[in-house]
Amino acid sequence: MRRFKKFYIEITSVCNLACTFCPETKRQAQFLQPERFSRILDEIKPYTDSIYLHVKGEPLLHPKIDRLLEISHDKGFKVNITSNGTLLHKNRDKLLGKPALRQMNFSLHSFDGHPGSTDKEGYVTSVLDFAKEAAAEHGVLISLRLWNLTEDNATNLERRRNREVLTILEREFGLDYAIEDRFERGKGLKLADRIYLNQDHEFKWPKLTEQEDEGRGFCHALRNQAGVLVDGTVVPCCLDGEGVINLGNIHDKPFREIIEGERATRMYDGFSRREVVEELCRKCGYRQRFNLEPADVRA
Repeated sequence: MRRFKKFYIEITSVCNLACTFCPETKRQAQFLQPERFSRILDEIKPYTDSIYLHVKGEPLLHPKIDRLLEISHDKGFKVNITSNGTLLHKNRDKLLGKPALRQMNFSLHSFDGHPGSTDKEGYVTSVLDFAKEAAAEHGVLISLRLWNLTEDNATNLERRRNREVLTILEREFGLDYAIEDRFERGKGLKLADRIYLNQDHEFKWPKLTEQEDEGRGFCHALRNQAGVLVDGTVVPCCLDGEGVINLGNIHDKPFREIIEGERATRMYDGFSRREVVEELCRKCGYRQRFNLEPADVRA
């Protein structure tokens, strides 16, 4: 049976920020109810034990995030959450001490990506206070993300914005070096036990209006990851934030039938041949990172 390293469950399509790098969803605003969340976990249990509570939306807006973590633990899942970190003060007690919580990723670039943000010092230090406690006392892995680099990261504005954050990190963790001196794009820099900084290029969501490529290549979609949107739409990866590649609805059909269905099979087999069959995939820049030869792809 196919096993997914990552399975994304969008628990809300609502976000409290409007970041320039994240296009607003055109889907209906919804929150996934615990009963439906529980049934989704039952459906995907044979395929994974690692779930990520996001696609679009801000997970910490969910009023029952603590209950979702409890259900996850009861069913044997480890949970990873990606958040902008602005709502930690309201959710600290709902998160800490939950055995299902494995990792939290904080998008620190959200501050500068959201017009109107104020008090960067207060924002970053509040995230770090939570991160230190979660890591030291509860064993949670922490990834602090600055995914706002350009190809050359050359402008004064970009350098100044990140330098402000890096200065806070260097101070708060007592580092005796400048983070830039040890920077490797895409690789985590250990700041403390179980706390890492990751810097990478600005994330770009694929969309149908982008230019189409030659239609050759590979992707791990449906091979080591899949996802389900808040309304139950099953998608092949976490980049299909609008459900363009709708494989079926997990509330209407068993997950097994969906991923063994005609559209999913055609997509999976296509990537095995390095043939991109879906239009959205031919317009996805992220897919182009995988320059694998056919012999490297495990069917």
